[in-house]
Amino acid sequence: MYDKDWAKVDINSVPKITTPPPGPKSQETHSRAARYMKGYSSQVTQFPVAFASGNGVTLTDVDGNVYLDFSSGIYVTGLGHCHPKVVEAVQKAAGELMNCHDFTTPIKMKLLEKLIEITPGVGKKKLTGVQLFDSGTTAVEAGLRVMRAATGKSEFISFHRDFHGKTMGAVGLARLDASQGLRATGFFLVPRGNCYRCVFNQTYPQCDLMCVDYIRTVIQEETSGRVAGIVLEPIQGWGGSVVPPDGWIQKIRALCDERGILLMADEVLTCMGRTGKMFAMEHWDTVPDVMTLGKGFGNGFPVTAMLVAEEHKDAVEKISASTSYGGNPMACAAALASIEVIQEENLCERALHIGEVMLRRMREMEARHPIIGEVRGMGCLLGIELVKDKSTKEPFEEAGRLVYQKAFRNGLSWIPAGHILRMSPPLIIEDELALKGLDIIEESIYETERELGYVYA
Repeated sequence: MYDKDWAKVDINSVPKITTPPPGPKSQETHSRAARYMKGYSSQVTQFPVAFASGNGVTLTDVDGNVYLDFSSGIYVTGLGHCHPKVVEAVQKAAGELMNCHDFTTPIKMKLLEKLIEITPGVGKKKLTGVQLFDSGTTAVEAGLRVMRAATGKSEFISFHRDFHGKTMGAVGLARLDASQGLRATGFFLVPRGNCYRCVFNQTYPQCDLMCVDYIRTVIQEETSGRVAGIVLEPIQGWGGSVVPPDGWIQKIRALCDERGILLMADEVLTCMGRTGKMFAMEHWDTVPDVMTLGKGFGNGFPVTAMLVAEEHKDAVEKISASTSYGGNPMACAAALASIEVIQEENLCERALHIGEVMLRRMREMEARHPIIGEVRGMGCLLGIELVKDKSTKEPFEEAGRLVYQKAFRNGLSWIPAGHILRMSPPLIIEDELALKGLDIIEESIYETERELGYVYA
């Protein structure tokens, strides 16, 4: 039986930087790999450290530096690195059976039953149809295909700056750049409910959520009227931890019901307690027709899922949904153990608490710093948006790069996104360590402001 205090660390021992990072071993390791590996994330290109191990809320690089983890492997290891129960489950499964395509195994049966136990909805709206995959984008692609099969329609609507993956259909749901060519036919984007940067220059709640009403115009003027689904991230990840205003998701659900359109919630990033609920959609008491899971689902093991409401689940049979690796015994063991840990350790409640602690401190930071435009988030999914001027809200990408690098150099492993600083600490992090991470960030902001010539009142 594992010890629930396995990941506790002395607050005075983390971070521990003994060699200025990226150190010589990190530089050598990364440069050798980079001769062949291409397409690194901005996390790596801006700070090419090489990690050797992780434990709980800490990461250790090949030079022996110990970092406080504010990334969770980019929203993945919510239970901390190498949680004993997950490690034991994967090791046991790997010693028994690694893969048998999509045949049923006892561990897969247990995972499916546990999933249906925790997924939202009742009756024909209950999410009861499941297919397992090995990547988030594969689950998203399956969701698109199942909505087409269920409705006989072919078009999709998604939102500005939401992110859904890196395959062709998933990319079509998001922003494109010149290298990706044209968006596939039948994909349409509309403004997100982002009150800090409202495209319509409205003020909430007086706006009455005009951004949702605008979807009707897009359906009428831009689509053929054959919209199969509306796809959304309940809370944006890559877009900067943007939490929608109250009523936004509910109003979209009502629009879908009115028009005979299915609603798909991409919870690859937001599931498994990350936002303080097992699924982020639960914050708005809204049940989607299709939902995708990933990242924290297996606490680092590549396992994802697509879930479909009872009334539409037979459509899964029409799309040839099985995969070579999806639902393999090791993946099912990791996912089942992860769900059990979240329940046993009350990590949804823990994430809500950590979010309250961190947001309280972040709002104090926002009031102190001229380059912080807005702080936001929910649970352990948080963000700081940097601007050149609070009145113009002009994005400040140079400051974002500098703050990210300075904080990393001082022992904080975390996530950049241009002018937005993203934080996703493990759900098990202690209050004192969460606040210490924010201390590192604030000192890095002070240094950046001084370097860029900002003067304090």
